[in-house]
Amino acid sequence: MNRLAADQVTVGFIGLGNMGGRIARRLLDHGYQLSVYDRDLAKTGPIAARGGVVAKNIPELARSTDVFLSCLTNDEAVRSVYTGPEGVLAGARSGTVILEMSTTSPESARELHRLGARGGIEVLDVAISGSTPAAAEGTLTLLVGGNPELFRAAEPIFQAVAKRYFLLGGSGSGTAMKLVVNTLLGVGMQAIAEAVVLGQKAGLDRERLLEVLSQTAVIAPAHVGKLARAAINDYSPQFPLRLMNKDFQLILKAAEQEHLPMPATESAFRVNSDELAHNDEEDFSAVLRRMEEVAGITALHSAPVTS
Repeated sequence: MNRLAADQVTVGFIGLGNMGGRIARRLLDHGYQLSVYDRDLAKTGPIAARGGVVAKNIPELARSTDVFLSCLTNDEAVRSVYTGPEGVLAGARSGTVILEMSTTSPESARELHRLGARGGIEVLDVAISGSTPAAAEGTLTLLVGGNPELFRAAEPIFQAVAKRYFLLGGSGSGTAMKLVVNTLLGVGMQAIAEAVVLGQKAGLDRERLLEVLSQTAVIAPAHVGKLARAAINDYSPQFPLRLMNKDFQLILKAAEQEHLPMPATESAFRVNSDELAHNDEEDFSAVLRRMEEVAGITALHSAPVTS
């Protein structure tokens, strides 16, 4: 299989949200001929300004694309984009490649692979691990499931947007690994929130507590920046609470299917849901503030610091 290099293929991108828009810009910066589609036309402006082509609809995009990438909200959004008479699979040519980057259930990833195969279209599930700054800097980690030969062919695209990329196995294994990763991300943030509140109740200075905690070996790299932002009460979304909530639901559904108890994850999901009911446009680290509120110490830290 030929490598999917910038001088060899045309690329179509669907879903220009917080992550997708940044990934699309990385592809443009690495010389890819890029066409894009998003239901929100305003999101296509930055791509057009950099020389990307804006398609009016998905069938138009499909006619001119060798490789599709998509970064969508959930399973339902993926199905709506790829299936049906106006979907990608209806308009794409045999030999087209799909790199589907949304966080979905493994079942949805495998279903898309099966549907694509019927029309001679190869699909990799390419789950993303990393924040919006990592997407902008091209330092994401990619968790991939599917054909090993296609994985190797897609390396030029992976190298444009990521620092690390791993093949986990067959179709659906990339999304399965993403659920594993996000279990630790979400439950870890809840554990940090509880520990920080314990420290405050024991009389530790909040700012000093967060500073020192971030320098200990028990804090994962993904959580270090959350502590610095929490210190100034900045919960603006890098990874929105609503998406963490969606991932918790996928995780617990997968656990139920495997008859696997996950009590810590269930508890973290409940706190996440409580905070989501108040504000769905915060970062998932806002569970720290939720635990402060439960502990009755929110008044000391309720106002965000502004410059």
